[in-house]
Amino acid sequence: MEIKSNKINGANAEIEATILRDEVDANIEKIAKELAKTASVQGFRKGKVPVAVVKKQYGEKLVEDAEAEALREVLSKGLDELGISNDSLIGEPTISKFDKSDDKIEVAVKVAMRPQIDLGDIKSLVPDFTKPEVTDEEVDARIKEIAEGQAPLVDIKRNRKMKEGDVAVIDFEGFIDGEAFEGGKGENFELTLGSGQFIPGFEEQLIGVKRDEEVTLPVSFPENYGAEALAGKAAEFKVKVNQIKVKDEVVVDDELAKKLLQGDEEASLEKLKAEVKKAIEQEKLAKLYNEELKPKLLETLVEKIDFDLPEFVVEQEIDMAVNKKASQMSEDEIKELRENPEKLKELRETFRDDAIQSVKATFIIDALAQDMGVKVEEQEVMQTIYYEAMQMGQDPQKAYDQYKDAGYLPAIQMSMVEDRVLSTLLNEKIEA
Repeated sequence: MEIKSNKINGANAEIEATILRDEVDANIEKIAKELAKTASVQGFRKGKVPVAVVKKQYGEKLVEDAEAEALREVLSKGLDELGISNDSLIGEPTISKFDKSDDKIEVAVKVAMRPQIDLGDIKSLVPDFTKPEVTDEEVDARIKEIAEGQAPLVDIKRNRKMKEGDVAVIDFEGFIDGEAFEGGKGENFELTLGSGQFIPGFEEQLIGVKRDEEVTLPVSFPENYGAEALAGKAAEFKVKVNQIKVKDEVVVDDELAKKLLQGDEEASLEKLKAEVKKAIEQEKLAKLYNEELKPKLLETLVEKIDFDLPEFVVEQEIDMAVNKKASQMSEDEIKELRENPEKLKELRETFRDDAIQSVKATFIIDALAQDMGVKVEEQEVMQTIYYEAMQMGQDPQKAYDQYKDAGYLPAIQMSMVEDRVLSTLLNEKIEA
């Protein structure tokens, strides 16, 4: 067996070999002898089956197993020559050449290794930024907003015209071409004017209407309305205003603070302001991180940290991009790609740069996570999915099972690791 090993770069290697026919035959003989000890062949006692009979019975399968054994030997010897351990391999070796002739087999096997990444001085790559400030006016406005949210609704005493922000308690019924339609009727419905809860034009036309008045409101359902039978249709709503409610006034004082900071025996307005200020700071910081700093930091890391990438991982990323693109293509377009290899190749190349950036980012985040000791356990992934599902009114367990069955959990976990790594680097910049 002749073996020639070539380390292409820090993440890819190729092993070429010539497997002689005699070596394959020797493997066939060895496998057949082992199989003869356990094979069940009619007319022979178990363990007493002649090797010649085994060869005849299992013919092509023996050849395949013998060739596979020779390939394993090629891989093992090639990795030894290259000084590559099995632990450092990524994915399965790829057979790029397998040419059989009467007396030999010419093979080439490509292998990929986990890249060695020199992270260097990561902190120098983290962008400078200023922690967002929160003004007293913002704190007061937020507390007022919270107070108004806590305030009960009360009927107005005098019958004035309604304005934006009022809560109209209404009976309504909708008609299209004079016919009432399903789902278009309600009684004593509380509608906050200006909330955008109803279709465009409905709430605006109630402004200026008084209690006990009955009005007819002409409106049009949006073209993209959820109910297909109503989308784009002109309609009229007959509306009667039963009550007009407003938020009762709430005094912003220590008593409100005690109500909002339940369980805190030292609750006060000043303490409430401090807590609200801290919350607004976190909101602003999260917005700054997510919309500006994290994308910028990841882009810088990918640009500045250079290392070799496993070819097959990049190709897999391109495969996913092509498949996603194909799902949006017509049958004729897909047929053209199948019949024109050059066109498919051109399409694949359009995704290569993005694929390289994405794969680089994944390896960098993985290396940083290991270096920083950042982990996200499966339980945390489950809790995140549960929380988001509950926020959207979905069944948490069903949502989790759907993600799991679709194979999305590793991607979600990796996304959470990335978020934690980048947040940690940015937080350290603040503390420094």
